[in-house]
Amino acid sequence: MPCKPASDTAADRACAAAFLKEKGRLLNRRPLTDTELNAFVDQAVNSADGLKDFYAGLSIALEAMLVSPNVLFVTEMSEPDPASPGKQRLDAYALATRLSLFLWNAVPDDGLLKAAENGELHTEKGLVRQVDRMLASVRLETGMRAFFDDMFGFDDFNALSKDATVYPKFTGQAMADAREETIRTVIDHLVTQKKDYRDLYTTRSTFISPALAVIYGLTAPPSWTRYEFPADSPRAGILTHISFLAVHSHPGRSSATLRGKALRELLLCQPVPRPPANVDFSAVENPKANLRTARDRVSAHLENPVCAGCHKITDPMGLALENFDGSGRYRETERGSPIDASGSLDGKAFTNVIGLGQALHDHPALTSCLVKRAYSYGTGGPTEPSDRPLLAYLDTRFADEGYRLAGLLRAIALSHSFSQVSVPAADAARAN
Repeated sequence: MPCKPASDTAADRACAAAFLKEKGRLLNRRPLTDTELNAFVDQAVNSADGLKDFYAGLSIALEAMLVSPNVLFVTEMSEPDPASPGKQRLDAYALATRLSLFLWNAVPDDGLLKAAENGELHTEKGLVRQVDRMLASVRLETGMRAFFDDMFGFDDFNALSKDATVYPKFTGQAMADAREETIRTVIDHLVTQKKDYRDLYTTRSTFISPALAVIYGLTAPPSWTRYEFPADSPRAGILTHISFLAVHSHPGRSSATLRGKALRELLLCQPVPRPPANVDFSAVENPKANLRTARDRVSAHLENPVCAGCHKITDPMGLALENFDGSGRYRETERGSPIDASGSLDGKAFTNVIGLGQALHDHPALTSCLVKRAYSYGTGGPTEPSDRPLLAYLDTRFADEGYRLAGLLRAIALSHSFSQVSVPAADAARAN
């Protein structure tokens, strides 16, 4: 509270206005208009008079503010761009909100709003100052946790379930910790240590919890602790984390196809077509006795010309992960038969998942996909063909800076396209 009411049991218009003006500015990501502020103050005063309680009246007005569309939805307002006649740019408050949601996954703080209010945010030096301040803030961790959770499709954890009779060690706690392990590893690697993004797919450094140690076959630590998989371990890179292996599997078995599809779509930005409506899954779901391993079973798809087109780009990658069951636990055999984890990625052959991680590390689409996803996430919409020159520039900048995340985020936030608004051709013609 910026003030103390004259009485706790009666309305105090001046104090209510001071509180709602201050909080309204932060919640709405801009100053309230006089009309908006007066409406909320009237509500606080009327409620306080009726309830004989200043704070109860204030809470009702605050509740109304919190559920208003202006708070719940991001409405981006634009204005003519003086640097590009005939084009539009985000106004200062919309730019502040876009920057803050992108880098911090939160509404703008007081400093960012002040930069919008005084015009600093629309100057080159002012924008650089604010972006560098945000990148140096501890709040960047929160923003990047949200980004990578989204990029990896970890919302699927909310609906994830495993057959307890098949995977008794995959508990609810293990599921929650699996998601946290990968995000914690990513933040430590990219934000804290500022390392090369590609090395996420080959690093043996991670974090484990007591629940995860059971599945990994390790001695359980008392709490979360840093862990380095030894050089002879079959695990390296986040692809061998329980999170990726479990979320892209079926409730009672692994899936080379789901895992390969996830690699293509989430990490390489290469969409895989949906299967035909009349596809026959019987060979996979009810395998014959002689089809002991996943490689034997998915071969049925490769023999079917209707299915082969898609499975050729998913299964050779996904089969490299078959040494891990549907819960992420390591195994060397399936139904008594040894597992062949060899495969290939766009012509690059490998013998196991370690080789797959290295092939991904070296694949040019891995880094260009991150650039595309980060730009799309920051601007709040899919990329367009007109964005290709910018994406190519960002790809080059990312490579020049050693594939460090902070450099990529800075280049995106400072790019002219980040703050510019695309105007449909029809609207532009009418405006002219």
